[in-house]
This record gives sequence, C-alpha cells and structure tokens, in this order.
Amino acid sequence: MEKPKEIGISSSLNFIQSKSGKNSRIILVKMEFTEAYKQTGPCCFSPNARYIAVAVDYRLMIRDTLSFKVVQLFSCLDKISYIEWALDSEYILCGLYKRPMIQAWSLTQPEWTCKIDEGPAGIAYARWSPDSRHILTTSEFQLRLTVWSLVNTACVHVQWPKHGSKGVSFTKDGKFAAICTMRDCKDYINLLSCHSWEIMDVFAVDTLDMTDIQWSPDDSAIVIWDSPLEYKVLIYSPDGRCLFKYQAYESGLGVKSVSWSPCGQFLAVGSYDQMLRVLNHLTWKTFAEFMHLSTVRAPCCAAVFKEVDEPLQLDMSGLCLDDDFMGGSDAPGGHFKVRYEVMEVPITFPFQKPPADKPNPKQGIGTC
Repeated sequence: MEKPKEIGISSSLNFIQSKSGKNSRIILVKMEFTEAYKQTGPCCFSPNARYIAVAVDYRLMIRDTLSFKVVQLFSCLDKISYIEWALDSEYILCGLYKRPMIQAWSLTQPEWTCKIDEGPAGIAYARWSPDSRHILTTSEFQLRLTVWSLVNTACVHVQWPKHGSKGVSFTKDGKFAAICTMRDCKDYINLLSCHSWEIMDVFAVDTLDMTDIQWSPDDSAIVIWDSPLEYKVLIYSPDGRCLFKYQAYESGLGVKSVSWSPCGQFLAVGSYDQMLRVLNHLTWKTFAEFMHLSTVRAPCCAAVFKEVDEPLQLDMSGLCLDDDFMGGSDAPGGHFKVRYEVMEVPITFPFQKPPADKPNPKQGIGTC
C-alpha cells in the first residue's frame, strides 16, 4: 500500500544577505511550517486563495488557508484522482476516473451535490466553464465533449473533440469557447456561445495534427499550432480567416509551447531548437529572438545562483533525553543549512542529450 503523503504550509521565511566582494551570499535563516496533514491525492488552492482542497482517499477536505482548520468535509464514491475549483470559488469538482465519474460540491450549500456519469463512454477529463455553472467532460477516446449545466441539468454534446485535456479555450469575457475537433482526418475549430452552448461557426484549419488552441487576451484572434513534427503557427480571426502563418524553419522538431503576453500585443513561441521567438500582434513578424544557451559568458547582466547544502553543526552537549524518547522517535537523516552562492561567469549548465528513440525529448523552450 502506498504511504500517504503529507502537506504543510510555510508560515515564515526569512533571508539574510551578506556581501563580501565577489562572494555575495543569500543565507536561508529560518522557515516555519504548520503541522503535517495526511494527503493521498491531489490538493488545490481556490482561486480566491481562501481555501485549500485536499484529497484523502475518498474524502475531500476543505481547509481555511489562514487557520488550516477543516471548514467542509465531503465523501466521494471512490478515490479522488483530480480536483478543480470553479472560478467563483463556490463549487469544486472531483474526478473519480477509476469509476469513472465526476462529483461536484458547493461550499455555501453543503447539502447540494452533483454526480455526472457518462456510462460506457467514460470520462477522460473534466473542467469548469468560466461562469462556474457548467462542467465540460471529455469521454474516453475523444468520442464527444459534453457540457453539463448545474442550473437546469441540461447537457449539450460536441462530437469528436481533438484532445482530452487540451484543445479548449475560452474568451476572456467567458462568452465564447473554441474547441478543437477532428472529422474525416481533418482538423476543425468549433466556436460555441457559452450562453446557449450552440455552435456559432465551424471552420477547417491548415494543420496536419493540431496540438492546442488559445484565444488572445483581447479576444480578437485565435492561435493554433501544429504537432512537433511540423513547425507551423497559425493566427485565425474568429470568423475563420487565416491572418498569418508562421514557420521559423523546416526539417526538425518544431513548436513546443506558445503563450500570449498579458496585454495581448506579443506572442511567444518556444521551439525545440532552444530558441524563443516573440511575434508582434500588428504585423505578426518576429519582434525578438532569445537563445537558451548552455554556457553563460561575460559580459552578462544575469546572476547565476548555486544552491549549497552544509551540515548544520548543533551543540547538543547540554541536552539530556530519556531512553523512551530516544527509542520512540524517528531520528532524521540530518539537518542542513542552505545557502546560495553567486557563480562567476563563464559557467556551463549541466546538459543531458535526450535519447533519439523516445518521444517528447526534454529540450527546447517550454512553459512552467
């Protein structure tokens, strides 16, 4: 049986910085934690940061983040595999993927409960809509995506979603959703109204195997990108017009990650060639390029810190512990003092060449 995990929250963290010429250091002085609490599944903070949800087998514990006291306790029908809060922090869903089933709970109405069962189709993934009153589930083998209403218990189906946990993006105002679908070996984008969940438009996209989709922060454009085998980034307008096609190179692994800037004026594209390229939203041309180098050389404005662990020397000559305490306690492996040293350039970072016979190599520019 797997040993239960434990969680704790840091309540105090103090640093002291000392400078002595080139050997400036930041020394970690003290860190205090709450007592450890049992955890066997996922844990997740609420969007308003007031609560933390912790899965303990089939139970869902909601704790206050200030006092860490249990404010709600819900019992699910099976072991909890996934947790996601609604954006209003009032509802929370639990994915019971072994059953498979979804259960949702309300913090303000503890007696309210919701259970979603797709039957033989199964459930591969579940997510909240921006209005916090609808749950979107994707069936196994991407047969369909279902929108479940918590208001009137109605459901709407979208056939042949492209992915399970990806391929769905909402506008910033939450009024529209873009869903990647595939039909007859061709990629499509379905635009849905989040008010009625009716399909507003469907248009094909010029991709071989669409990876994901994102609305721009100002909701004026949609970016999609192809699989790593084909370097292709496409910008579409909501009415289906292709505004721009970007391809940095050919004959190599392509796009690994894509991200909009918060203002929506720039689009960052991370590639497997260790390059980050930034596109301008007006011309969609390359605005800047950044190389992820394995060696940092002078002149350089970046500071490189190296973590160093040192055994903590404790004077225990004045302590007297009885035999019962020594026999019943679990002696720790040792105490360490941690400090961070500023390294002098040039410096070479550790590098491991990814194996050529395995997919998804650990290289390139990704997202955190």
